Amino acid sequence: MAQYEYKVVAAPERTEKVKGLRTTGERFAHTLGTSLNEMAREGWEFLRAETLPCAERGGLLRRVRVSEQHVLVFRRPLSAPQEAPARIEPAPVRAAGPLSPGRGGGHDEPLLSRRSEAGDDAPPRG
Repeated sequence: MAQYEYKVVAAPERTEKVKGLRTTGERFAHTLGTSLNEMAREGWEFLRAETLPCAERGGLLRRVRVSEQHVLVFRRPLSAPQEAPARIEPAPVRAAGPLSPGRGGGHDEPLLSRRSEAGDDAPPRG
């Protein structure tokens, strides 16, 4: 599973003046798009926009006031090298000894394979 690092930045509050963009919505969309593209060039993927409460003290009496903050959340994969998966070595196969005399089927089969069919805890037959 991929791991990510996250970056949270304040959403733009003011729009840029751009020739040809007349409405506030057009200017805001351009400003936001510029911010997103700048972050993308640095390798950040836009994840979502959030509005979160933030308590702050202010005023003459230093009363707590809760405001809403608008933020943009970005993520990118961690750049740390991934560990190579552990290599699983097969267990050494021990010889089963001499072949058992042919019983049924008209062919000889090693004692080891008959044990694995009966289960590992079963005593050897024959």
